[in-house]
Amino acid sequence: MIPAVEAETSRVLLVEDHTSFRETLAYVLGGEPGFKVTAQAGSLAEARVAIREADIALVDLGLPDGTGVEVIRALRRANRRCRLMVLSASLDSLELLHAVEAGAVGVLHKSSRITEIAGALGRLACGEDPMPEDTRTMLRRASSTRERQTRRDAERLTPRERKVLGALGQGLENEEIARKLGMTLRTERAHMVHILAKLGAHSRLEALVRAARCGAVEIR
Repeated sequence: MIPAVEAETSRVLLVEDHTSFRETLAYVLGGEPGFKVTAQAGSLAEARVAIREADIALVDLGLPDGTGVEVIRALRRANRRCRLMVLSASLDSLELLHAVEAGAVGVLHKSSRITEIAGALGRLACGEDPMPEDTRTMLRRASSTRERQTRRDAERLTPRERKVLGALGQGLENEEIARKLGMTLRTERAHMVHILAKLGAHSRLEALVRAARCGAVEIR
């Protein structure tokens, strides 16, 4: 007689700094088929270790030692194979959009019913799309709003700042940009500071991507 093949069970990590909420969620999810809560973490440091053995992680974006996109990026680096689902109390659609762009596969709000959370994890464990349509619509709207704002911000760039961004889009480094445009390195860096401020970017790469998305510069 051929033995029955057991359905594969996904190992779930809960990353949440509110202990009572996390343990209640673990208890309720414990009876759901298709996945098993195998680890819990109350901080990013703990999660970095625990995620190495997880298939799915349900992640709060507000941890004592990390917040927002920083959490998602750090956990993605720790385990590229693990699928990250955000469970957040935030109503900031742009913050949630950034989390998805950083590598999260879906977003759930902490006000969601336990059955909704379990259903999303179940769909994720089965390889299906866990994102509710209303959440997907919200993220699309946030993306559209951000693009309009980026276009308005890019219109504030001076011709010289656009040339600096254009040189950056060619893959040039600070010194090469300064030499190409006939300016000092100090002036080039001052232009970059103004560009970052105008585009609301945190890095040169982010500024370049934002400018390219709205057609203000080309990446070659």
